Amino acid sequence: MTSRKVPKDLASFLLYAFGFLLLWEWLRPLEQLTDTSNIIIFILFIIVSLFLSYIGAPLFISSFIKCVFIVFAIHFLYFEGSFFQTEWVSLFIKDLLENIGVVVERDWSNLSNIFRSLLFFVLLWLLAYLIQYWLIARRQIFIFFFMTLIYITVLDTFSPYEAGAAIIRTVISGFAIMGMLTFYRLLDKEFVQKKPTLSRKWMIPLTIMIVISVSFGLAAPKAEPIWPDPVPFFKSYGKGSGGEGGGVRSIGYDEDDSRLGGPFIGNDQLVFTAQVESRHYWKVETKDIYTGKGWDTSGSREYRSPFTGEDEVPIFSFFEHDGVEKEEERSILNANIHDRYIVYPLGIKRIDTPLHPNSTYSLENYTEKIHSASIFNYSVVFDAPKFSVTALMKASEGAAIESELLDRYTQLPEELPQRVRDLALEITAGKNTWYEKAKALEDYLKGSNFTYDQKEVAIPGPEDDYVDQFLFDTQIGYCDNFSTSMVIMARSLGIPTRWVKGYTEGEYKGQAENNRKIFEVTNNNAHSWVEVFFPGIGWVPFEPTKSFSNSVQFNYDYSTQSNSQTPLEQPKSEVKDKPDLLEEKEEKASTSFSFKKLISSFKVFWEKKWKWLVGFIIALIVLAFVIYRVRGKWLPYYLALRYKWSKKDDNFQRAYLLLLRELKRYGLPRKEGQTLRDYAEYVDRFFSTTEMTRLTARYEKLIYRGELNEGSWKETKKLWENLIKKTIA
Repeated sequence: MTSRKVPKDLASFLLYAFGFLLLWEWLRPLEQLTDTSNIIIFILFIIVSLFLSYIGAPLFISSFIKCVFIVFAIHFLYFEGSFFQTEWVSLFIKDLLENIGVVVERDWSNLSNIFRSLLFFVLLWLLAYLIQYWLIARRQIFIFFFMTLIYITVLDTFSPYEAGAAIIRTVISGFAIMGMLTFYRLLDKEFVQKKPTLSRKWMIPLTIMIVISVSFGLAAPKAEPIWPDPVPFFKSYGKGSGGEGGGVRSIGYDEDDSRLGGPFIGNDQLVFTAQVESRHYWKVETKDIYTGKGWDTSGSREYRSPFTGEDEVPIFSFFEHDGVEKEEERSILNANIHDRYIVYPLGIKRIDTPLHPNSTYSLENYTEKIHSASIFNYSVVFDAPKFSVTALMKASEGAAIESELLDRYTQLPEELPQRVRDLALEITAGKNTWYEKAKALEDYLKGSNFTYDQKEVAIPGPEDDYVDQFLFDTQIGYCDNFSTSMVIMARSLGIPTRWVKGYTEGEYKGQAENNRKIFEVTNNNAHSWVEVFFPGIGWVPFEPTKSFSNSVQFNYDYSTQSNSQTPLEQPKSEVKDKPDLLEEKEEKASTSFSFKKLISSFKVFWEKKWKWLVGFIIALIVLAFVIYRVRGKWLPYYLALRYKWSKKDDNFQRAYLLLLRELKRYGLPRKEGQTLRDYAEYVDRFFSTTEMTRLTARYEKLIYRGELNEGSWKETKKLWENLIKKTIA
């Protein structure tokens, strides 16, 4: 095969440079995903290989230089002493011979690192040659460009490697190379002499196109992923949900919390719809025993207290206290699926079921979970609290607490790592009250050190503590990680705290009657948070999970304090969620375009019409295939009709190139190195005519002299149409 020589100018140098950048993208993930180190040595080898190709070094010299580089690199990586000492050579040869035997036996796992590195250098040598071959001999790089895109996107999907920047770099390099190679191919095809002005006319628009395309791609809005990241699933597959070490679970309420950790898979199934007067969380149950791996209850779930809809719900939330302002509210619920339990807000007083006035319920005494019969529509009456911060700061000062309550809600496993207790003390240093300490813990978990993520979440090993692993090792997790960590750190300080499970307020859907707000709560809204017990006041919710805000209100009434305490700055989350701002945000959300609605409607349509859609797509594919196979019968007519009514002389050049393409499809390709004049004579001999020669003469006059007489297309159109029609298969 004859190889083409590209002049050693700036353009050819750029070709090699962009080719190197594409090849570099294959090496970037190795340090992160494998045990490969000293990656710079392999990058230098690629640079040396491509540079030798660029300067056109003879095969013998370039091979010798590469071999010397490989040997020197292996000595640098695996052997001690001077390179010119001969002791290491015998060890290297011995290792080489042993690994050749391993290869013959196909025992790949026992290959030594030295031999693996040698094979990797050989692979890079081949890749560098392929880059040179595609750039110079073939002038086509699309296959390698496409393979590079697939490689980095697959790694981005199925590994921790983040390929966002890599995709941008690959697109820029790939488009630049393909544009330059297209320019070279056109020059070779038409035997046009390369001139600097001609190069600029091609390269400047190419650069502008790449810059605009990449800028638009970066600036354009991007939809959230429809499917969850599959990486956590593959990592946890086979470990079992709730088994040793956790596993992948679907988002939603689950009674078993004995093994926390691992990723969640999104689930947008509607659980219930609520009409509320103000936003609030929905409780399902609380848990009090932390095991080091998850949560359990201190008593049997069978120990229940029955009550009816006419009774007060036997759940204690808070005392009658001046520091707790209460306003009675009613929330109306319509359940979509029924799991035989009631969801309720903090401060619940009564459950009303107009359609079932004699309904009975049972309360799990240790978890505060309310069981019910098959009830889909009900309302809950509750006292919405507003807590005085002044009262909360005074609540722990010398107050007496029942020993049973204190022991139950300050329980900690004996094997809890000491550094968890030490961290809690460090965070709350200088804080005197329980409220200040609880706020300090809450703010710490919402800090920049921690990341909210439902996918890349660690699973505690047999010797790991769930909280310790999150606080010190991973610092990545979702609500269970944040809430459990705050409960345990607060308990280590002697503050009675419990873990609460339920749902957030859900997604705002609009206004109902009596100025109520409509929320839809799905399995994706399943959540856990913290409640701290303050003597004389009761249970107060805290929200340590990053990106979530507390649903209860606080009265920052520092002006009423008699002592001179330094006011705490009101949290931004409370200011952000004032009712008027919330309503404005909710109204905007209700009028904005929702990708979730679009996807949901498409799913419904697909489920109903999938057979017709599949049949229609198959019919389209078959029709397109048939049309393509018989294109020789209709394409010439289309091309002739396309230019039949056109009178512009500029059409001649495009029409001539189309004719060359049609002649090639017909079976009369232009041979490599054949001039247009010789090719025209060959076509005329085949068709027994002189039309192609006459047409080519005018084309050469246009290309080489730049002469295009006015009205020339009208005169030559007949010749062109006759030749086009001759290509009808």
